[in-house]
Amino acid sequence: VCRSNKSPWVCLTCSSVHCGRYVNGHAKKHYEDAQIPVTNKKTEKQEKIQHTVCMDCSSYSTYCYRCDDFVVNDTKLGLVQKVREHLQNLENSAFTSDRHRKRKLLENSSLNSKLLKVNGSTTALCATGLRNLGNTCFMNAILQSLSNIQQFCCYFKELPAVELRNGKTAGRRTYHTRSQGDNNVSLVEEFRKTLCALWQGSQTAFSPESLFYVVWKIMPNFRGYQQQDAHEFMRYLLDHLHLELQGGFNGVSRSVILQENSNLSASNKCCINGASTVVTAIFGGILQNEVNCLICGTESRKFDPFLDLSLDIPSQFRNKRTKSQESGPMCTLRDCLRSFTDLEELDETELYMCHKCKKKQKSTKKFWIQKLPKVLCLHLKRFHWTAYLRNKVDTYVEFPLRGLDMKCYLLEPENSGPESCLYDLVAVVVHHGSGVGSGHYTAYAAHEGRWFHFNDSTVTLTDEETVGKAKAYILFYVERQAKPGAEKL
Repeated sequence: VCRSNKSPWVCLTCSSVHCGRYVNGHAKKHYEDAQIPVTNKKTEKQEKIQHTVCMDCSSYSTYCYRCDDFVVNDTKLGLVQKVREHLQNLENSAFTSDRHRKRKLLENSSLNSKLLKVNGSTTALCATGLRNLGNTCFMNAILQSLSNIQQFCCYFKELPAVELRNGKTAGRRTYHTRSQGDNNVSLVEEFRKTLCALWQGSQTAFSPESLFYVVWKIMPNFRGYQQQDAHEFMRYLLDHLHLELQGGFNGVSRSVILQENSNLSASNKCCINGASTVVTAIFGGILQNEVNCLICGTESRKFDPFLDLSLDIPSQFRNKRTKSQESGPMCTLRDCLRSFTDLEELDETELYMCHKCKKKQKSTKKFWIQKLPKVLCLHLKRFHWTAYLRNKVDTYVEFPLRGLDMKCYLLEPENSGPESCLYDLVAVVVHHGSGVGSGHYTAYAAHEGRWFHFNDSTVTLTDEETVGKAKAYILFYVERQAKPGAEKL
């Protein structure tokens, strides 16, 4: 219908091919049109033909529009598997390779039409998308965001390559064997391979199947094809990368890896669960938690390391969903940070055990940031429980693209440099939809001065104005580097 060659989905009832869920939605329209009763000329009865199940021709995952979910099981005769094998055979045939060459020429011509002038020289789009393997947009959005944090990404790309498979198993597709396979898997290695595949410009989309296979092996929470929380995935991913780097992997010890990267000096390290790694060196900060007993005035201080800060959207802004309701003051990122760090009185369910009073007492709590990280990751709490439902706070939160000043939240701001507390935005993860178990994730990220929108396998150039209007879920800010000669004289 729209002549798009992105994300083709084939209907398993009639074999017609349309664009998928997140292109122009013609596969969904095909399903909806089939729900209109059709009169059978022979019996003169109205019948509904169910065109509910279709298959993604790129990843071979199967989707049911009636269930609004990906299908894992098959028919008794294994018909879905037969279609999948037939598509794979077509993909490998000489006929399809000839068509693929023609498609490449079309893609190259469309690429050439998108040439840009940057600093006087002409450059082409070199960004690579990530294929959706069945509701894996939560993973794709996080991977694309992390791939644009240069210091973090470059560390992994410079690690020595390690071949995990050899002999007969080399190069075998892991699509059908995710529940099996050996235990000799390395998250760091597959993460490295995925990062290396992005920004090479050699392909329009990369399939992160090997990485997803390892995720299934070592993170049971993310097995299956249901939608997951992107923030929860990011925390699990960073924690497991941190643990694997601590213990060394595939014969390369952690100490050797750290020594090879001169940027990770001792002063940069923030230890979380053991020794420091690139994860804690880049994302690690330290909070000071102050609790004061309101009865005797005893003060308790505790230092907590963090990789990201989860910020509440203040309650006075939560009901503002549409533009007509946003006539009052707009919620800003500063409002969320102030709500996080302001002094608050703990309620009856959170009474503090005072060591001086020897019992639980009413108290106040306040957070200070003792040490800021190189990359400040801010998670806006858009999902919250009300009774038995987890609702989404759809409020727009205004955030700066440049110059986020964190000095006023520091415990000792006088000890920081003139620009050491300023942060510039590098990536934003956005959740589209109403529920945590549904909807879709995309990401905006800056690369070499240009902003890109990453929507699974589709990558498009965008502008700062569009980024600024996004309803952010996770924000990644990079510490601004002090200019040479900016030191105090």
